[in-house]
Amino acid sequence: MKITGLRTDIVHVPLPTPIPSSLGVIEHAGCILVHLETDVGMVGEGLAFTVNGRRSDVLLAAIRSYEPLVLGSEPEFGGGFWQAAWNGMGFFGHRGIAVLGLAPLDMAIMDLRAKKAGVNVARLLGACRQSVPVYASGGLRLSASIDGLQTEASAILARGFRALKMSLGKPSTAEDVARVRAVRDAVGPGVTLMADANQQLTAARAIHLGRALEAFELAWIEEPVPYHDHAAEAAVAAALATPIASGENEYTRLGMMEMLRLQSADILMPDLQRMGGPTEFMKVAHMAEGFGIPISSHLFTEMSLPLMAAIPNGMVLEHMPWFSPLYREPVTLDAKGHAIVPDRPGWGFSFDPDAIARFRV
Repeated sequence: MKITGLRTDIVHVPLPTPIPSSLGVIEHAGCILVHLETDVGMVGEGLAFTVNGRRSDVLLAAIRSYEPLVLGSEPEFGGGFWQAAWNGMGFFGHRGIAVLGLAPLDMAIMDLRAKKAGVNVARLLGACRQSVPVYASGGLRLSASIDGLQTEASAILARGFRALKMSLGKPSTAEDVARVRAVRDAVGPGVTLMADANQQLTAARAIHLGRALEAFELAWIEEPVPYHDHAAEAAVAAALATPIASGENEYTRLGMMEMLRLQSADILMPDLQRMGGPTEFMKVAHMAEGFGIPISSHLFTEMSLPLMAAIPNGMVLEHMPWFSPLYREPVTLDAKGHAIVPDRPGWGFSFDPDAIARFRV
């Protein structure tokens, strides 16, 4: 089987609720869908995105720049494609747009390999489990009132989740403590609760707040300080009993190696796009395993699920519904609130042509 064509669709997928962030209000995900066509009719699928579609033209150009490398190649030699792409991006550096453009192609190649073998990606890689712990993400924002937080948290549990994440970052420590207390009261002690500071704190304030929150047994505090300040992250992680989770904004093994070296996080959160695709994602996961560090995925729920099922140190999957409208199949939960790995070949989730037509730019 050889890859004979690279086809793309550009779609804007509206978020269920606009999200205020340091990047401005996020209203939609500007997605570039990649379809790698083959001489046997099989198609591999991958996805890259930008916030609100900003600079999608730049991302598309980066994706297309790898076309000469991928056309005519065989999916079974995905490692050779990856290495050639990695070597070729050296002039631009192994971070940024060159890595983002590689990611959806690597995703599509992995999809083809598993489809040809007739198995899910998790089994292709050597599955460790048939379901993965998962947490509900994207809600419980700073804009919600305390009553609103409790109502929303209860609704998340009613959907079958047994873990959920909320936002931190109110002007005062007392406000953040009151909000975490309210959510913990609403969900009870048996539910896993995480909190995300979205890089808004100084190291000193993060330590002060983290100590004030210890009674609520948070599973982690996420990105307490600017993501690139790994020394500050390390200081917070060393000072707190509550684990620190970070890494979603870092690129490839290079960024993750620096985090591991500095002990800047107790939990690493590789983003499938910023890793450059599943090939590097798996390398980073195994590297972290050697340091005794667990992995939690970031975004890309449908494609991260099989990967998380194939790593021994896969801690929990982020369920962020940004891309769900693009797929024919939903992510389903079992009675424990874990995400079930589908037995369908490839990623186990496929783009819905009707959704593509509806969201196409």
